[in-house]
Amino acid sequence: MIRHTVMFTLKHESNSREESEFLIAALALETIESVRKFERLRQTSAKCNHRFGFSMEFESREGYEFYNNHPTHTKFVEDYWIPEVADFQEIDYELYQAQ
Repeated sequence: MIRHTVMFTLKHESNSREESEFLIAALALETIESVRKFERLRQTSAKCNHRFGFSMEFESREGYEFYNNHPTHTKFVEDYWIPEVADFQEIDYELYQAQ
């Protein structure tokens, strides 16, 4: 299992129409067949400067790669992510298995 997370800050003003439209457009990502448990999150920690996060899970590396290369994902990145995200940090996790 892979948990894909990204925390980010948009270029838009807080609670703006553009911010809302970006977060609504992101719902298209959960329609990709390999995506499980898609969540749009508001960041609340005073220790982090990012404002939002996305989290999703994939059953396998193949499912994750399917998502990365899927036309819905690449279109979202081109149409929304690149022009509208000011800063981000991406983190992908797999379950830790003690040796």
